[in-house]
Amino acid sequence: MRQWWEDVVVAHGRLPLACLLLGFIIGFLLIRISVRLIRKQVRWWPGNVRAGDVHIHHMVFGVILVLGSGMGLVALYQSSDGVISALAAVFGLGAALVLDEFALIYYLRDVYWEEQGRTSVDAVFVALAVTGLLLLGFHPLWLLDIGDVRDLRSEPNVPERLLTIAFALMNLLLAAVVIAKGKIWTGLFGMFFPPLLFIGALRLSRPGAPWARWRYGSRSGLMRRAMRRERRYRRPMIRAKIFVQDLLAGKPDAAHVLRATEEELTRTIVPAPPAPPPTHIHLLPVRKHEERPPEPVDSQ
Repeated sequence: MRQWWEDVVVAHGRLPLACLLLGFIIGFLLIRISVRLIRKQVRWWPGNVRAGDVHIHHMVFGVILVLGSGMGLVALYQSSDGVISALAAVFGLGAALVLDEFALIYYLRDVYWEEQGRTSVDAVFVALAVTGLLLLGFHPLWLLDIGDVRDLRSEPNVPERLLTIAFALMNLLLAAVVIAKGKIWTGLFGMFFPPLLFIGALRLSRPGAPWARWRYGSRSGLMRRAMRRERRYRRPMIRAKIFVQDLLAGKPDAAHVLRATEEELTRTIVPAPPAPPPTHIHLLPVRKHEERPPEPVDSQ
């Protein structure tokens, strides 16, 4: 383990990235423990932070940590590895606090303990997986290694530079589409294996995903297809999960597995809330036509 740390992390200058990942994991675990203690109303735990009657969400502290450490990384980028690594760890801690309430940012309402709150967990796991892959030395542009295209980026060769930029932009665009369709892991691993991105972008969105909220709200046929597809693919996995749970409890029962599976499918597979109607903001006040007073009639 120590040899791997020296050869893969330290030797390749990835110590700040490792500290960022460590800070992210610690921050996520601590805040999840904290919110559960608050929900259970444990007496010795301090509880929510309030300013008068206003509840201050922990993502506020995350934004402060991200901004402060980010400015420190920019201002002190030539400092020692120890300083940069410490700032990276603080950045990871703040990012964990922000992403833990990603669903609040997206839905603009507190859905932390609701079904839509799972979006935050998905965002956290995506961040963990991407950082872990980068730490191990993987990169989204690995296909450019074929034909030595990647090596040509260091030379002043315009076609190869344009190819690199176009490939990276296409990768990011497809990954954004796939993730917006709710296929988090397909979008994540597709950045490192692009054919997955094409498959994920062409297939239907998951019914509770942002893409379904934007595109399927007025297209009930697509939403029904997405719901049927989601139930069909999720049903075997949920059945296996419930069977294992019953087996560990010592009372596996086929009828209970089938009934509990359908109940969980009904509870968890729900369509995305409709997108808010567009609002038209008039920058200039609309003036009503002023009625002219009738002209006086000269009396003869």
